[in-house]
Amino acid sequence: MANRYLEGNFGPVSDEQTVTDLKVTGTIPDFLDGRYLRTGPNPIAADPDAYHWFTGDGMVHGVRLRDGNARWYRNRFVRSQQVSDALGEEWTPGAEIHFQDFAANTNVIGHSGRTFAIVEAGMRPYELDEELATVGPCDFGGTLPGGYTAHPKRDPESGELHAISYYWGWGNKVQYTVIDGGGRVRKVVDVETTGSPMLHDMSLTEKYAVIYDLPVVFDVDLAMSGTPLPYRWDPEYPARVGLLPREADTDDVRWFDVEPCYVFHPLNAYDDGDRVLIDLCRFERMFDAEVVRGPDSSRPMLNRWTIDLNAGKVLEEQLDDRNEDFPRVDERIVGRRHRYGYTVAVADDGNGNFDFLGGAIRRHDLVAGSTTERVLGPHRGPSEFVMVPSSPDAAEDDGVLMGFAYDGNREASDLVLLDAATLDTVAEVHLPVRVPYGFHGNWVPA
Repeated sequence: MANRYLEGNFGPVSDEQTVTDLKVTGTIPDFLDGRYLRTGPNPIAADPDAYHWFTGDGMVHGVRLRDGNARWYRNRFVRSQQVSDALGEEWTPGAEIHFQDFAANTNVIGHSGRTFAIVEAGMRPYELDEELATVGPCDFGGTLPGGYTAHPKRDPESGELHAISYYWGWGNKVQYTVIDGGGRVRKVVDVETTGSPMLHDMSLTEKYAVIYDLPVVFDVDLAMSGTPLPYRWDPEYPARVGLLPREADTDDVRWFDVEPCYVFHPLNAYDDGDRVLIDLCRFERMFDAEVVRGPDSSRPMLNRWTIDLNAGKVLEEQLDDRNEDFPRVDERIVGRRHRYGYTVAVADDGNGNFDFLGGAIRRHDLVAGSTTERVLGPHRGPSEFVMVPSSPDAAEDDGVLMGFAYDGNREASDLVLLDAATLDTVAEVHLPVRVPYGFHGNWVPA
């Protein structure tokens, strides 16, 4: 059986490469000194009949920018034991969590001067070096009591990482952790949930950690059948969003009911007096098909949830009726009132499956209520773009958006830099190789 997540630019690449002779068009701004890093699934071997896009071995791709130049491109597998064995290499063991091991494939971040490839569902992070070689699995100096998440949120004032993590073996609970600026977990709070949800992401405000307890849950029967991703839509599961005070040391969550849905990625959230506002990309359902190979069942659209703390209710509004996901804001305003948000407009392949080819980057002005869209071209497919400000005190939209875009005309990819205010092209770093469609990444300053 054909599997679209093993074909075209979803398909894996087999070679690890280091390329230093990179062609650039346009001008790379001098304020960019660091690495753009992004990861995604890249299976060394996969059964097309069973493969799910979320379960491929992790591969990190990176471009080093400095002094207006692109110094290098590198791609490296994350060396879990399975990957090391497949490559015929000796594995470097490390911190053991839940007796499980996986080549983290969902996000890559910088924190406390170190680089981490991260994933959810109870798996541990993997530390990488500056050139993306695997250092080994990590539990933050023995302070992480369980697995981690794919989506921690960094408080822009303290620099701490806030996370909500889940693991099927915990039963009806998730875990809130805070990692300090030195790279050690300083706070752990267990939070009771209705069941065992797939909690892909969270939000952060100045007062609250925001928890999405939604109807995609662990299915024991599926797990026993050997399916690679044992989480499915449960129409009987109550959909709700929780507010956990950041200073709380116990499970002091206030829950609010929402319409049944699923959320992979919120844009941002912030406190507004007796309200909490959350902008997010909402699916009506997820993993509700008979055969599941990746995101299915519905398409994501930009919504706003306004939680009225006095009334105990949530007002749900649709902000855009087009398909889009991978939302990002300027990281300096995470948890604070935002004006601008950036998303990837997801195309449709004509068979009900989402695709990136022919997609676009959107800039939402959430104050003016307007949207600007930049289509990169009919044969180009953008992945997530991140916003990098031009200086620490620059305006919210003064900087560049950067991300990988696949070019179907030459079967290779580019690192594209767009002006964050106009979406005009600033520069493109042309890679001689293909970067498969993947998940998340970040700009990591030198």
